[in-house]
Amino acid sequence: MSMVSVNPATEEQLASFEEHTWEQVDGALQRAYDARHPWRDAGFDVRAARLTELAAYLRSEKSRLGALLTAEMGKPIVEAEAEVEKCAWTADWYAENGERLLTPRHLESTATESYVRFQPLGVVLAVMPWNFPLWQVMRAGLPALMGGNVMVLKHASNVPQAALAAEQAFREAGFPSGVFQTLLVPSAAVERIITDRRVAAVTLTGSDVAGAQVAATAGRALKKSVLELGGSDPFIVLEDANLEQAASVACRARNQNNGQSCISAKRFIVEDAVADEFEERFVAAVAGLAVGDPSRRDVNIGPLARADLVDDLDRQVRRSIAEGAKVAVGGERRAGTGYYYQPTVLTGVTRSMPVFRQETFGPVAAVIRVGDAEEALAVANDCEYGLGANVWTGDVERGKRMAERVESGMVFVNGMVASDARLPFGGIKRSGFGRELSEFGMHEFQNIQTVWVGPAR
Repeated sequence: MSMVSVNPATEEQLASFEEHTWEQVDGALQRAYDARHPWRDAGFDVRAARLTELAAYLRSEKSRLGALLTAEMGKPIVEAEAEVEKCAWTADWYAENGERLLTPRHLESTATESYVRFQPLGVVLAVMPWNFPLWQVMRAGLPALMGGNVMVLKHASNVPQAALAAEQAFREAGFPSGVFQTLLVPSAAVERIITDRRVAAVTLTGSDVAGAQVAATAGRALKKSVLELGGSDPFIVLEDANLEQAASVACRARNQNNGQSCISAKRFIVEDAVADEFEERFVAAVAGLAVGDPSRRDVNIGPLARADLVDDLDRQVRRSIAEGAKVAVGGERRAGTGYYYQPTVLTGVTRSMPVFRQETFGPVAAVIRVGDAEEALAVANDCEYGLGANVWTGDVERGKRMAERVESGMVFVNGMVASDARLPFGGIKRSGFGRELSEFGMHEFQNIQTVWVGPAR
């Protein structure tokens, strides 16, 4: 079997790669297993130096890697280059802060001395998606590797070039053999890899369906798992919000990465008193987005990553229109070559419609009107997902109080949800469990070991 790389803007095949046999996978797992203790024992200084080299390599190759991401999954080139830079910045941050985050912590107890120390688990399997082909890998990999773990990557099958480019980046940065490896395998191979005795843990970013399967397999094998799954983030606009700013950020929050982000704002919940003005500003901003060749720097929206994703998105839009939603802008596929969907705003959306109930993975925004802030909270929390959320208000203290009642892993007041190495990233409900990034993410794949030293006091 082959993995095929296709340019979603032109529908042309870019490259084809043979899937790894189990013998090749077995060899990679053994190399990882053999590398785990030497990498753990190398110490923070050695690991930090490799991350610093990785950051330098990524910056030196930013143009080439950005062009690769754009060609293989359709990300606008400006965003693709920014993704590479973000990876480099995060590598530097963990190189500078990783040891501090894993410093042993002394605790009071009955012992003469007692403390907790952090011990890497070993081989971590990373099952990663196509929408941020480099960042997702680094977001999972950098804290794990800095903490002394080693990693094997099973990337999405439609981005094999990005998967191999990630492996090359670690190799060029001087990481020892076996510390980071890419496996070109289909999803069907994941269960066997998780249950392999050499694998200690698994992290997955993807759909809730895939997450449930991985969690079940890891659970049966009694192995640690971290899941970062889908989202249908609410974007609450209260009547005292700065509407010009809120509408501008709303356009970016929904349409970044061609609308293909788990933390994209998807449900725009607006108080009636300001709904007309917000909709007018929001629709105008969305209508002004430039759709086209993602390799052009003046283009805001490129294609979706695959043809089936366009079909799924269009089906959600068509069903919602049939149930009474109104098309304010867009609402259809873009004619011609490429997997394009016009940036869309649907108004008059109700809670029963697919664009409210389901995650929409593309440039489609659903606007829901509510009577007051209490109803806004009820509508926001009426969702299977709980990844991120936005609250817009002129009263920051009010926004903070509302954040306490929003059911999500992250709440941004007067700002756009985004990942940051310094902050924990993750969700609740069907958006998964566990955290990535920050010290919380770094601890996920560590044995938090209690050490008690006597005699007792």
